Amino acid sequence: MQITTIGLDIAKNVFQLHGIDAEGRVILRRKVRRDQLLALLSGFDPCLIGIEACATAHHWARQLEALGHEVRLMPPVYVKAYVKRNKNDAADAEAICEAVTRPTMRYVPIKSVDVQSVLMLHRARHLLVRQRTAQVSALRAHLAEFGIIAPKGRGHVRELAEALDNDDTPLPGLARQTLRLLVGMIDALSEQIGKIEAEMMAWHRATAASRRLETIPGIGFITASALAATVSDASVFRSGRQFAAWLGLVPKQNSSGGKERMGGISKMGDRYVRQLLVIGATAVIRFSRNKPTALTSWVNRLLDKKPARLVSVALANKMARIAWAVMVREENYRLVPVSA
Repeated sequence: MQITTIGLDIAKNVFQLHGIDAEGRVILRRKVRRDQLLALLSGFDPCLIGIEACATAHHWARQLEALGHEVRLMPPVYVKAYVKRNKNDAADAEAICEAVTRPTMRYVPIKSVDVQSVLMLHRARHLLVRQRTAQVSALRAHLAEFGIIAPKGRGHVRELAEALDNDDTPLPGLARQTLRLLVGMIDALSEQIGKIEAEMMAWHRATAASRRLETIPGIGFITASALAATVSDASVFRSGRQFAAWLGLVPKQNSSGGKERMGGISKMGDRYVRQLLVIGATAVIRFSRNKPTALTSWVNRLLDKKPARLVSVALANKMARIAWAVMVREENYRLVPVSA
């Protein structure tokens, strides 16, 4: 009997395999250690291997494809429905094996090492920005205890740093010494963020898809490079709406008995890309009255009857659909004048 399909439940050290033949009979249930997996699967004839799209999944998918196997990654939330009764490694592997054979299953494209490197830049920058924000907030809060404040915005942090160097500032010596450490950390984080953004800009300029995405209002080089790296093939989505739904920018449904109930957005998919699109949409709304176009006219009509936060999410949804069209058609976004 030949194994045709394997469900592989990956972990840090011990992996679980569940294999079936062409008729669905179970012929393999086995645990293997991490360093034994490739040696074991290299002895099998090429077959279909299903893996949940989780941490290290893309690495193992590339390794198994190099052995000649067909590998498909699936969102864990879609595999969950196939788990029978108690959850354990064996049950998870069996569920993966069953889910990968379903004709309606949706799959996650396997990312290359270059794409993952670009996404690593984004994750590292996001982490450093959050750390810098925390340091700035701490600096503001500590100085406020001594009556020293500055206007909102990171651009005014330098005023607080200059206040530390001013001998006339009413600060105890110990507090001044401690707060200078925070200023040094903020400067170091800003320097590291600048280096990462320079690498992102270089990749953006060398990638045609990323440059095309930057032509969309509200999308800069950071969002464009994140979209281009996250979605290597936009044609896997049937429409722009499906792409927006994949990013979690469509209403969550709880409908039954013919009654439709729509809630807030589903927030499924890539949280980081969704956040970037909403931030970009907020910037478009802020300057929508200064640049009259068909898009900003639509935004202003919506602002007349809806809250600004709701409009920013609606615009992010529209931007996602436009981004899908730009990636699929491989064309720049064409700005439509308001008179059109």
